[in-house]
Amino acid sequence: MRSPRFWSVPGHPAARLLAPVGHAYGTLTAARMDRAGARAPCPVLCLGNFTLGGAGKTPTALELARMLRELGASPAFLSRGYGGRLAGPVRVDAGRHGAAEVGDEPLLLARLAPTIVSRDRPAGARACAAGGADVVVMDDGLQNPSLAKDLSFAVVDAGAGIGNGLPFPAGPLRAPLARQWRHVAGLVLVGEGAPGEAVAAEAAGRGLPVHRARLVPEDAWAGRRILAFAGIGRPDKFFETLRAAGADVLATRAFPDHHPYSGADLAHLAAQARRLEADLVTTEKDAVRLPKSHPARTLAVRLVFDDAGAVGAQLAPLLRR
Repeated sequence: MRSPRFWSVPGHPAARLLAPVGHAYGTLTAARMDRAGARAPCPVLCLGNFTLGGAGKTPTALELARMLRELGASPAFLSRGYGGRLAGPVRVDAGRHGAAEVGDEPLLLARLAPTIVSRDRPAGARACAAGGADVVVMDDGLQNPSLAKDLSFAVVDAGAGIGNGLPFPAGPLRAPLARQWRHVAGLVLVGEGAPGEAVAAEAAGRGLPVHRARLVPEDAWAGRRILAFAGIGRPDKFFETLRAAGADVLATRAFPDHHPYSGADLAHLAAQARRLEADLVTTEKDAVRLPKSHPARTLAVRLVFDDAGAVGAQLAPLLRR
C-alpha cells in the first residue's frame, strides 16, 4: 500500500475522522501483542517496526545476522513471506522460488543465510532450528504474539518517524506507541531526521538504547544520469540515498510497497529512460520482482551502525541462552 499523505500531518481532518476506528484497531493489536507466545528451540531475535510500511528492517536483519556470525552463531532468517503464495514452512531457494512464491524480502535474506518462510511462526522457528540454526532472526513480526522473542529491536526510519502518532487507519502506527515500547529492548534509528529524533528521545527517556545507523551504497554513483524507481515503504528514502551518493537523478517514479510490476509499467519506464538518456535504477528489493532479463541496475546498500560494539553487547546474551 502507499501511505496517505495525511498520516504525516498532525491534526489533519481525515485523521480526526478516522481516529475512533484507529483507537479500536490499535487497542485490539496492543492486547494481541501482550499474549504469551510459544518458545522456540533456540533464541529468537525480532526486527520489527512500530508502523505500517518500510523502515529498513531487511538491511538491519542482514547486518545483525552478520554480527551474530562474527560472535560465533549460526543464524537463520524467519519471514512470513509477505506477497508470496507459499504458506510454508519452506526453505527459500533462489534457484526455484521467485517473489510470487516467497515474497521479495526472503529472496534477499537467503543470499546471506538459510531463510524459512512460514505464516505459522512457531513452526517456522522449529524449521530454522532443525536446519542447524542456533539463533532465529525474524524479519518483522513484532506485533505477532505467536512466537516468544528473546530480544526485539524496533527499526525506525528517521525521516518518517511515527508520522502523526495515530494507529491505523488514522495514522501509520500498528498499535499505540506507549503499548509497543514494552515489547522492545532497543531502537535502531536509520538515517537522519527530526521525526526520528523525537522517537529516539522517547526511547532514551525510557532507558532503552538507541542504535544509530545509516544505509551506505556499496558502489560508486557520482555523475550517473538516472531514472530511479521503487516500490518500497518510503521510495523517497531511496531517491535521497542516490542523490547523496552523487547520482544525477533526472526523474523518479514511486510505486506502492511490494508493487508487482506489469509489462506496461516496465515499458513506460524504459521509454522514459530512453527519452532522458538515463539508466534505470531500482532497489534490490524491487529487482527480485522484475524479469531476470530486465536491464535496471540496482542500488546495493549496507546498513552501518555508528557504534557496532553497543549492538554486539546486546546480541551477545542470545548466544548464552
